[in-house]
Amino acid sequence: MNNSKPISEELAKYLINLADKYETIKFFSGDPSCILCRYTCPEDLEVAAFIAAMLAFGRRDQFLPKTEYIMDLADKKGGPKAWLQSGDFNKDFIPNGIDSSAKFYRFYSYGQLIDLFSRLNTILNESENFGLYVKRCHSKLCQERIVVGKEEPLLAESISLCFKGCAIVPQGANSAKKRIHMFLRWMVRQNSPVDKGFWNWYEPSKLIIPLDTHVIQQGIKMGLLPLNATATEKTARILTDKLKEIWPLDPCRGDYALFGSGVDK
Repeated sequence: MNNSKPISEELAKYLINLADKYETIKFFSGDPSCILCRYTCPEDLEVAAFIAAMLAFGRRDQFLPKTEYIMDLADKKGGPKAWLQSGDFNKDFIPNGIDSSAKFYRFYSYGQLIDLFSRLNTILNESENFGLYVKRCHSKLCQERIVVGKEEPLLAESISLCFKGCAIVPQGANSAKKRIHMFLRWMVRQNSPVDKGFWNWYEPSKLIIPLDTHVIQQGIKMGLLPLNATATEKTARILTDKLKEIWPLDPCRGDYALFGSGVDK
């Protein structure tokens, strides 16, 4: 199917059925979104989810224990928000005898995780919670773009700017920013058995699909993406626009259809 052609009725029904099948708590029990079931307090959950999302690459059996290690430390000090806000991570996180340059997970060091926690510490001590801080930053960036006549920025861009120079948070204009978009799906989408929808100040229609290998492969296979598609922001926008043909107000529901069918083999 040519990518420029509208999605057929048959494919639309197929994708809707896949989304219905995979948008369930049961399917995502081994997914990084399982962090969403660990906390009930939104202020704990949003920072825990952000940390979990930033570590969500590679193999699940490797990055999920790393997230659990961090959350276990935080829970001993009253939960993620309290732990980050207090600065206790500076003495708790790096084991005795381990240098900060040692790798914590893949190519990220203990020191780079401390940098992430320090940024969150500053945010939580400047704002009531993470979501309100991001909202203010995004509103400011939107106003700046309006003044110079540029298009409204993606919320993912605002988050990147909040963590400018922080190695673990995706940066760059051409980056697909998959981990940030996944986190935003968790925070923004409403009426989902998985996604929490705490950030009701942002419209789900403006979300961009989290673009990983499985999603790209399925997108190409179903004719939603060109054969030479790669993990870039441009590709993520193209795929999101295609999914809006089915879900104009909630295109990221298509993430369940494409990701689920890609991993459930």
